[in-house]
Amino acid sequence: MKGLAVISAFIVCWVVLAWLLQRRRLPMDHPNVRSLHVTPTPRIGGLGIMAGVGVASLWLADAVLLPAMLAAFALAALSLLDDVRSLSMVARLLAHFVAAVACLLALGLTGWALVGATLAVVWMTNLYNFMDGTDGLAGGMAAIGFGALALAAMLGDAPGLAAFCAAIAASALAFLRFNFPPARVFMGDAGSIPLGFLAASLGIAGAMQHVWPLLFPLLVFSPFIVDASVTLIRRALRGERVWRAHRSHYYQRVVLLGASHRQLALAAYALMLAAAALAFALLRNVQYTAWLLILSAAIYLLIFLAIDWRWHRIPNEP
Repeated sequence: MKGLAVISAFIVCWVVLAWLLQRRRLPMDHPNVRSLHVTPTPRIGGLGIMAGVGVASLWLADAVLLPAMLAAFALAALSLLDDVRSLSMVARLLAHFVAAVACLLALGLTGWALVGATLAVVWMTNLYNFMDGTDGLAGGMAAIGFGALALAAMLGDAPGLAAFCAAIAASALAFLRFNFPPARVFMGDAGSIPLGFLAASLGIAGAMQHVWPLLFPLLVFSPFIVDASVTLIRRALRGERVWRAHRSHYYQRVVLLGASHRQLALAAYALMLAAAALAFALLRNVQYTAWLLILSAAIYLLIFLAIDWRWHRIPNEP
């Protein structure tokens, strides 16, 4: 039954996106001065992903997974509305906080743990959206990241959590069929927002069930977490309005420096797989946690320094 849920997620996402792309009127992402794409592209990928995840949820919903499922679908609906008719930043953030608190309360968190986890979930929800800015990137992170969570949950004797994470990864793989460079469809907020929420909430749920230490999902999704967090801090230190659209993420700089979307995607996949490998090394060798974290930090530092060096040597926009 769980295997059918995963297969169904892949098939449903593929079929929904293939059908939607035959429609004439779709919400479009039009290029602007902060975009990396040059052609108007439909931003309905999230509908396919969440349709696949929704079908899988019919088989897999249980007391642990249901709060995250319901909150993610509520955020997907709100984000779809935002894709079609832009909502205010305050309304979006309020919805993110309400969804996070409701989910975490249902999981049993209270007090300062609830406060800290809420902030973490809201940040992950938004940073996933920040990092959805080039062909194949966010879809690849979902496929690899949730695939890693699925494998860890299976090894940790949590079959329901494993199957649900595998279903999300399967939907992301189907989406990549249409999003891998050159992309025919973008994920849109209706996909990136719930995926970011699920990455955080399922990571916390697995830690509460002792399936993995909390550092495990943080390492798995660190390619997104580190880029978005470092970029936000740098922009804040420069006095910039951090909520404004921009092109200063490290992955955006790689494209602006001349790499193709395909080259960036493939390099990012290699980094995501390396991060997942380090997370599994941590899972199996807890005594080396400090060394693994130092190694991870060193890898990101070297990557960022290399990009910064190129960025300041080649004329480009600030």
